[in-house]
This record gives sequence, C-alpha cells and structure tokens, in this order.
Amino acid sequence: MTLNSIGLDSKKTKDIASDLNHLLANFQIYYQNLRGIHWNIQGKRFFDLHTKFEELYTDANLKVDEIAERILTLGVTPLHTFEDYTKAAKVPVGKNISEDEKAVELIVSSLTELLKIERQILDVSDEANDEGTNAMMSDFITEQEKTVWMMKAWLGQSV
Repeated sequence: MTLNSIGLDSKKTKDIASDLNHLLANFQIYYQNLRGIHWNIQGKRFFDLHTKFEELYTDANLKVDEIAERILTLGVTPLHTFEDYTKAAKVPVGKNISEDEKAVELIVSSLTELLKIERQILDVSDEANDEGTNAMMSDFITEQEKTVWMMKAWLGQSV
C-alpha cells in the first residue's frame, strides 16, 4: 500500500475522489435547479418560497466548493464543465418549474438522490480511514435529512 502525503492509501483516495466528482456533478445540477425555482416560483407562497430557495441555493453553492476542495485535497482535479456535470448526474433536471408543490417535490427527489451518493461515499471513506471526507459526508447527510423532513412536512407527507 502506497500512502499519499496526507497519510491515506493512494488507490483508495483516487476512488473516493472519483465518487466525490460524481457527487459534485449531482450537486451542481441540484444547485442550478434551486436557482431556477428561486427565479421562477409563482403564486401565493412566492415570498416564503423565494426566500427559502435562496437559502438552499446559497448552502448548495458552499457545499459545491467544499466538495471540489476535498477532491483537490485528495490530489485529483474536480469536474468543472456543465458537459461533465450533465453526463455524470442522476439528480433530476427541473425545467420551467414555477408551481410551489412541483418545486418542493424536485428538492425532495434531488436530495434523496444526493443522500444515496453521500451514504455510499460515507461507507467507502470510512473503510479508507478518510476522516476528512467521512466527516463532510456525515454533516451533509444530517442537514439534508432534516431538509427532506421539512419539505415533506410542507407537502403534507411523512418521511
């Protein structure tokens, strides 16, 4: 086993970085979806949702940066083109969504997909003793589970 300069197995680190690039692509689509619904939301709930969607896209933008910087920390180049993002992403693309329930449903389905990816990375990073990635995934999961619960409650649904 060859260790890199931060003390992690070089092969496992490259695999984790690849998984993080997959997460990065999905987060970029999620972020762009949030921007779109923020801009296009209409109706009686406009003021509340417009503000909430801005809060969510601001947070997503910060997470995109954290993911990219973690990939760099692991010695790999992060994806950085929309072509790469659309090829790698599984998060649904929301186009021209202006109705409140459809917007919130898009957030729930996007976060559900992100949570699947993050849990897989959590398992792999734990096996590789990669505490930096592991802690980041744990924090993301905790926040996003709460957001899913809140969005589902807004929709009148249980988790």
